[in-house]
Amino acid sequence: MENLYSGSCHCGAVRYRARLDLAAGTCCCNCRCCAKIRSWGALASDFELLQGGEVLGDYVKVRDDASIHHHFCTRCGVTVYGHGYVPEVGRAFVAVQLSTLGGASIKEPVSGAVRHSEGRNDNPREPRLTPRRRRSRSASAGGVGEKVGTAA
Repeated sequence: MENLYSGSCHCGAVRYRARLDLAAGTCCCNCRCCAKIRSWGALASDFELLQGGEVLGDYVKVRDDASIHHHFCTRCGVTVYGHGYVPEVGRAFVAVQLSTLGGASIKEPVSGAVRHSEGRNDNPREPRLTPRRRRSRSASAGGVGEKVGTAA
């Protein structure tokens, strides 16, 4: 059964609302990128970004037949949601990270089937990933070794 959920990043700069059916199942992927962020998501039938578009970063994974945009808060670093097209899903999609949901108990996501996507092993050819990291225009550059900000 679909329910309307709200969610946010850790610092609250990015907020969204999404319609999800957690009982229909969720997905954990083990491709290199998703394994690093411990991705556990659910497909949204409806998604609305309520605030924070100006602070969203976009990490894009591209392979021959698919692309996924992983959106994260450039303030706190939390990956909030992703969208793109992957043939295994069969359509364009938006998926929210379950860790960003507000008002959902841990029992809800595990009540449905948890599908483990073998991003590393199911594809006999090694996907050629071309990662690109983009920040929003308003975000500071913050290069390696550069002091980005100080605590007040």
